[in-house]
Amino acid sequence: MTTHDVFNQVPELVGHDTAEDLALLDGLVREGAGWATEEVHRLGRLSGSAEAQEWGRLANEHPPVLRTHDRYGHRIDTVEFHPAWHELMRTAVTHGLHAAVWADDREGAHVARAAKFYTWRAEAGHGCPVSMTYAAIPALRQSPELAGQYEPLLSAGSYDFGLRAPLTKTGLLAGMSMTEKQGGSDVRANTTRAQPHADGSYRLTGHKWFTSAPMCDVFLTLAQAPEGLSCFLVPRVLPDGTLNPLRLMRLKDKLGNKSNASSEVEYENAVAWRVGDEGRGVRTIIEMVNMTRLDCVIGAASGMRQGVVTATHHAVHRQAFGKYLVDQPLMRNVLADLAVESEAATVLMLRLAGATDRSVRGDASETVFKRLALAVSKYWVCKRWPAHTAEALECLGGNGYVEESGMPRLFRESPLMSIWEGSGNVAALDVLRAMAKEPQAVEAFFTEVSAATGADARLDDAVRRLRAELADLEDIEMRARRIVERMALVLQGSLLVRYGHPAVTDAFCASRLGGDWGHALGTLPSGVDLAAIIARATPKVN
Repeated sequence: MTTHDVFNQVPELVGHDTAEDLALLDGLVREGAGWATEEVHRLGRLSGSAEAQEWGRLANEHPPVLRTHDRYGHRIDTVEFHPAWHELMRTAVTHGLHAAVWADDREGAHVARAAKFYTWRAEAGHGCPVSMTYAAIPALRQSPELAGQYEPLLSAGSYDFGLRAPLTKTGLLAGMSMTEKQGGSDVRANTTRAQPHADGSYRLTGHKWFTSAPMCDVFLTLAQAPEGLSCFLVPRVLPDGTLNPLRLMRLKDKLGNKSNASSEVEYENAVAWRVGDEGRGVRTIIEMVNMTRLDCVIGAASGMRQGVVTATHHAVHRQAFGKYLVDQPLMRNVLADLAVESEAATVLMLRLAGATDRSVRGDASETVFKRLALAVSKYWVCKRWPAHTAEALECLGGNGYVEESGMPRLFRESPLMSIWEGSGNVAALDVLRAMAKEPQAVEAFFTEVSAATGADARLDDAVRRLRAELADLEDIEMRARRIVERMALVLQGSLLVRYGHPAVTDAFCASRLGGDWGHALGTLPSGVDLAAIIARATPKVN
């Protein structure tokens, strides 16, 4: 007998264009990359397809497997991936999400790359090797001879998986290997040793506690050389085709990011080439860290957009108590608040991408602005993502707690961006350090936010209060998170006042800057245009 009919269930969110995002598209043009709009849409249509979403599901349900030895007992130190992982990687590389931008001299190239990285959200784990490859180039350029050899292959649009001599491949991926058991973020506590050899190479002996994407072709690694902590390029395979002795000890069993292999590595006299000056390893690799921090902000903004789009799609199709959820007043407040948080993150990440693009092209003022704004944004946007995802998941009720909805995977992913490249305290203290060492960065920050002076009294008042707080140096380290949060909100508010949709801007300034804000999402004050805000976050499914 038929026990029931299935009705009032939400259709699959497939067949939509993840680039149909007005904050994204407006920013793409504003930051000088309007020429990339059609390519961003092509990737967005693929990202929203059933095929790409299936790749993401399979890559996570079939995580990578470590094979340390072959059947005869030889060390092979390889990681096997599901075919879906390779489809995700191939798509990312062929669309230039990795280092291709460094070979592109068009204005706005880094903005276009950021938009594509944001749009391609079929699965988050494979973004790790993609991001590290993007970030490796500025550090590698500090050794022009090495850059001349490896940069063309790192920027090539070919995904060439497998352990072979790097310079024999058609395309390369780069990783970074810094942290050790005893140090974590305190890399100066590293004990891995680097012994120089007469041919200019070094031999590395030691360990690394957290090396993600161990199947990358080369790694930027920190080790203690005779003159102090230094940066090295370490290939997985040597020029003669033999494996460099980087022993993969085990893969990490992580909260999320399951599709991406993260490993513990032992260096047994591994061959390496120095990048940058000996004893200047932190200064050398910080160029890579700053680029991956940008991708942390992009990734968090993308995750927020995915969460709010999923929530609004559910609310548009699901009924409760005689109304669609999207017509329930309190749910409308929650959805609108999620959309406001998401758009503020998107506008900010595009401004940072634009600053990066102009900085790369020699704009000194943008370089100074980016130094402080990126650290501020890394702290706040990445810190907001987990709370945002939890609320978006709750919009789906019990259905959101079930793996098939995709929301648990998004939720598990959300803390990572706040941890990677410096957790909250590290990022907040980096802001204080930047302000102390580079006062011109503070001036650049206030020049930026003052561009909106007079447009909104709530923003003007928030800027005045922030200046007063920064003038008080007593217990400033203890207050670092409070200060950085206010800096982020003021920066987001200034961008929305200048470029945002009026309804989104009003809601943001009333709640985040005007003080009419509860402790949870979904506490926007009366009078804001909830319908206009929600409409901007509702996906159009074919």
